[in-house]
Order: sequence, then structure tokens, then C-alpha cells
Amino acid sequence: MKQRETRILSLAAIVFSVLALACCAKTPPMKTPNGIASLEKVKLGGVEQWILIRGQDRSNPVLLFLHGGPGSPEMPLEHHFGAGMEEHFVVVHWDQRGAGKSYSRKIPAETMNTEQFISDTHELVELLRKRLGAEKIYLVGHSWGTLLGTRVVQRYPELFYAYIGIGQCVDMERNEAISYQFVLTEAEKRGNQKALRQLKKIGPPPYRNIRELARERIWVVKFGGWAYHEEGKWKYLKIALQAPEYSATDFLKYELGSSFSAKHMWPKEIMKVDFLNQVPKLDVPVYFFEGRHDYNTPWELVQEYYDKLDAPKGKRLVWFDNSAHGLDYEEPEKFVEELVKVKQDTYKKD
Repeated sequence: MKQRETRILSLAAIVFSVLALACCAKTPPMKTPNGIASLEKVKLGGVEQWILIRGQDRSNPVLLFLHGGPGSPEMPLEHHFGAGMEEHFVVVHWDQRGAGKSYSRKIPAETMNTEQFISDTHELVELLRKRLGAEKIYLVGHSWGTLLGTRVVQRYPELFYAYIGIGQCVDMERNEAISYQFVLTEAEKRGNQKALRQLKKIGPPPYRNIRELARERIWVVKFGGWAYHEEGKWKYLKIALQAPEYSATDFLKYELGSSFSAKHMWPKEIMKVDFLNQVPKLDVPVYFFEGRHDYNTPWELVQEYYDKLDAPKGKRLVWFDNSAHGLDYEEPEKFVEELVKVKQDTYKKD
């Protein structure tokens, strides 16, 4: 109980600091002669959306990071984990339509669909290419970002040096079935009666609503299928709450955007994905970075997709043995090392 109370008090203190001090958001300057650091609004698909651009040398290749969720931006973690990437790339984080800093009640619900997100991404890629003088860029997708990123590189392969999928989504119906069986088995092994009651109450997928999905994911987190290390979620939350790029209002928008995005995207868009049949081939170099303990996007499916994917320009599956779904934060040094290898393999090699 004391440990829980300490965590709550610690978070309360951080939240108070954010509310008291973060009246406005900005990104720290880059202290290198040719660096770039910019937090700005751009208009994509007629909707104002926020991007963060950071790099120690603006002549480095551009890397666009597509966050997960949908509706779960990773911009608030860049201030802590981004330095390694920023040394080798011009890193662009984007709070997508309806997410984080880009959330607005004015966004039409009917625009929350995969085609619109593909269009937004393409528009942003062209904007970055023009502004930064880049012939091509690197595209990294995490979780939901892999659903979007896979579609984008399938449609516009000529724009990308390579595609990197972190926690790659593959077949969402089987994804949910495997994830549910994982938490049910873990609950039985651990004798966790609370988990067993809740999981048996909602039953196996397909779930009837987002609340049931959220309940299952709570146990994925608790049983190490989201963050392999027990302190993971608390640790990342505390880091995120200290992000200089986010104001108090932005954190509120983050929560609203997460619910808004899931409500409109999960059942009608995400659950229809089956890349084994829908995207059997990609005409870019493909890299899958996968945590050995990932049951948010189960590693078994990533292995199966990798084995079957036709990738004439090359493919590689990189395992992160001490990670689950958030491998870029659980093993950040290795993550950067592997990104640098991708750059060495592919940058201006056509």
C-alpha cells in the first residue's frame, strides 16, 4: 500500500508542476551549428495538426514517426528518449488528426478513417520533403502507426528509403484472440481471481465495445505484454508529464483525443485489417522491430507476416529480447543502434 501511495503522491506532484508551470509549450533549442528544433502547426487535409521537428544536423535524413493508439502520441516522450535518434536523423513526431495537441471537437467524425489518415500522411511527407530538401524519408510506425505506415509505403514506395514497423500489426482478429488467450492463461497461472472474473465476464473477442477491449488491455499491461518491465507504464507516464512540448491543456486534449480516436477508428477501421492477405508485398526495404514479450501486437503474428511478406528490396526482423510492445523505450540504446544500421543499409543506396 505504501508503494502505491508513494506513486500516487509522486504523480500528483508532477501533475501539479505541469499545471502550475506549463502554461505554454515549446521545444528546447538545438545547440548545434546546423541543428533544427521546431514545434509548429501545419494544415493537413484541411485540419490544423501539430508536428515536432528535431535534429542535430538538418542535412541528416528525415525520419517521420507515426505514433500508436490510435490517439496515443509519443511526442511527450521525445524530450527524454530522442537524443540518440536526433544525432543521426531529423526526427519528426506528429500528433495525428484527433490526437494529442491536434485534438479538436471541430474535427468531423466522418474524417476519422484510414483513407483520410493516409492522405494526411502523404501530405505531410511531401511537406517535409520540400521543406527539408529530402528526396526520400524514413517511415517508422508504432502499433496503430504500423497499420497506417504499411498502407502508406504500399501506396507510395518511391517516397521512402525504408519502412520500420515497431510492434507491427498484422491480422487484427487473430491479434485480439491471441492477446486474450495470453492474459487468460497468465491469470490462471498466477491464480489471479480478479483477472479471471473480469476476463471471463467480457469473454473472448470480438468485443462488444471499447470498454471491453480496454479491460482486456489492462491485464495485458499488468502481465507484462505491453511493458516487459513492471515499472514501465508508471515510468513513461512520469516522463511524459514533464514534456516541454506539452502544456496542461495539451494533456487534457491527449485524454480526450485518445477516447475520440478509439471510438471512431477501432471497430470500423482497425478490426478489418489482415495484412497477410491485404498487403502481401511491399516495394521498399522492410524492417520489423519486435519485442519478444509483446502481446499487445503478438510477436507470433509478426514472425508469420515476416516469413510470408514479399519484399524484393529486402527485409529484416530484429528481436528485442528484454521488451514487449514499447521496445523503443524499454531498450532505447539498441533501438537507436538498429535504426543506424537501417540508415547504413539504405540511405541513398538506390
